[in-house]
Amino acid sequence: MTDELRLEAESRTEFGKGAARRIRRANKVPAVIYGHGGDPIHISLPGHETLLALRTANALLTLVIDGGKKQLALPKQVQRDPITGFLDHVDLVIVKKGEKVTVEVPLLVTGTVKDDRILVMDQQSITLEVAATNIPAHIEIPAGELEIGEQVTAADLNLPEGAVFPGEPTDLILSIAPAPTTEELDAELDAAVAGASDEAPAEAEESAEAEDAAE
Repeated sequence: MTDELRLEAESRTEFGKGAARRIRRANKVPAVIYGHGGDPIHISLPGHETLLALRTANALLTLVIDGGKKQLALPKQVQRDPITGFLDHVDLVIVKKGEKVTVEVPLLVTGTVKDDRILVMDQQSITLEVAATNIPAHIEIPAGELEIGEQVTAADLNLPEGAVFPGEPTDLILSIAPAPTTEELDAELDAAVAGASDEAPAEAEESAEAEDAAE
């Protein structure tokens, strides 16, 4: 289960790009809370603490707004600066204790797969309907003892009590395949080299034709 994280929030009345830049310069993050039919609540959050909190998948946040009202919320959309990674804006959705939410939960493979086999992941996460206050940080899949040809489906997962997977029980999560032999790897390498060699003359010919046309 993910921990409940507390953040101090300040309500804000200024909007737009200029206001957002001023908030970020103060090492804070502009954010909005919405849901349950109420009006959106525009707030700013402490930059460093929020960045740390959102490293946790599906972080359950207790927002203390202006030192008074407390509000449970989950991150819905997080915008980051593509260069610095700093938070540009956060959309949060209101949740209540006892309420079920639909979230994507990471899958964590445990155990070491033997050298003669490889693990093929069909999904990196799984959709769950789960109580907002009981969201697992991840779902573990022990794979160390799986044999070649074995599969793990949604029905095989050990979900927390009350969690529901809305898909089909037969949905494939991962499978174990035989590791390629040295001969197979060498054949793939030879094919790749041969393909590159075939493409090079064709590219050179196209380049020459383009130069002739330009003249």
